[in-house]
Amino acid sequence: MSSSGHATGLPAHNWAGNTVFTATGVRRPASVEELQHIVASSRRVRALGSGHSFNRVADTAGELVRLDALPPLVEMDEAASAVTVGAGMRYGEVATVLHESGHALANLASLPHISVAGCCATATHGSGDAERCLAAAVTSLELVGPDGELTTLSRESDPERFPGAVVALGALGIVTRLTLRVEPDFEVSQHIYTGVPLTEVADRFDEIFGCAYSVSAFTDYLGGDARVWLKRRTAERPGTRARTRWEGVTPAGAGHHPIPGIPATHCTRQLGVPGPWHERLPHFRPDFTPSNGDEVQSELLLPRASAPEALEALCALGQRIAPVLQISEIRTVAADDLWLSPFFQRDCVAFHFTWVKDQDAVLPVIAALEERLLPLGARPHWGKLTAMEPESVAALYRRAGDFRELVREHDPDGVFANPFVDRAFALR
Repeated sequence: MSSSGHATGLPAHNWAGNTVFTATGVRRPASVEELQHIVASSRRVRALGSGHSFNRVADTAGELVRLDALPPLVEMDEAASAVTVGAGMRYGEVATVLHESGHALANLASLPHISVAGCCATATHGSGDAERCLAAAVTSLELVGPDGELTTLSRESDPERFPGAVVALGALGIVTRLTLRVEPDFEVSQHIYTGVPLTEVADRFDEIFGCAYSVSAFTDYLGGDARVWLKRRTAERPGTRARTRWEGVTPAGAGHHPIPGIPATHCTRQLGVPGPWHERLPHFRPDFTPSNGDEVQSELLLPRASAPEALEALCALGQRIAPVLQISEIRTVAADDLWLSPFFQRDCVAFHFTWVKDQDAVLPVIAALEERLLPLGARPHWGKLTAMEPESVAALYRRAGDFRELVREHDPDGVFANPFVDRAFALR
């Protein structure tokens, strides 16, 4: 296959295999110039990152473009404490180069295998009371517009509208590079506490999630307890507020996988051994892809104050959840100003669900969760399964109308359109 030819093995599908794309082909340009030519000659085209979305947010009736064949780029700007990276690169690749140069990103998602542009376009996040979603680190981005021309958007040059252009679901163009804020390299250690009662997680939520730099709780909502993962910086940032002093009874003396019964072989190192940020903040090592796609996922993001009530509701549904659940992860994420971010102007608690790969069995359970949690202010993750229609999801965002106008301005003929985005924002 040539770099600009159609990929073999169509129809293409996402990482999990639960979504078969309707695209006519998949292209892998070897240069930005080649990408520009593809876009300029296409009536419909969309970018596809690492394929880690579980719905049709990346789909198109035209051609899909993968950016992983573009030349890798990690370019430091020491004066600005920023790095410019190629959009098709994966976080694990970027993190390794940053660490070698003495720099770090503030946070990472559970998986380091996912593409930078795809994560930012859908507001993917890690965990931490003071840490925002990954897209909040973006200060500028370069994209190919519908005419094939390159455009640069930045927070500095357009502070009013730039927050609408980062979490953009691929609707404004194909992003080729992004500039991210960085900080000095740091080390992290992680401990795991098992058998923490869910009643304690609810009653002492602020204390537990405020006791470390990054905190996750894993549970099935049926057994009545959780495993709490604490990821602590060995040296806190200057000016960081004091941590709470919650401790589990005794940290685990052996490694744990998020899903009970699976060996921790491919997890990042635990047992309190310090290591570089990029080898501790994700749950999994970059040289292994967990589950190999044998799962589907959903996630609901709620106002942080709703955490205890949401936990009570989920435990009440435990008998329905557990038979189709592999594991659920609870995290916290700080507020940002990005129009389509689920964390727009609100600190959030995130309830993530890794389900068995049986969408027909799982979707009714997701619908039941949403029925209970939407009245508490829940918003579904843009890239995961939901029982809601796209337009109902978009209606949860105050700046949805402003985003609609931004899309019409940047892509008036719908070159980057697809049914998911069109329905969500009433574009066509």
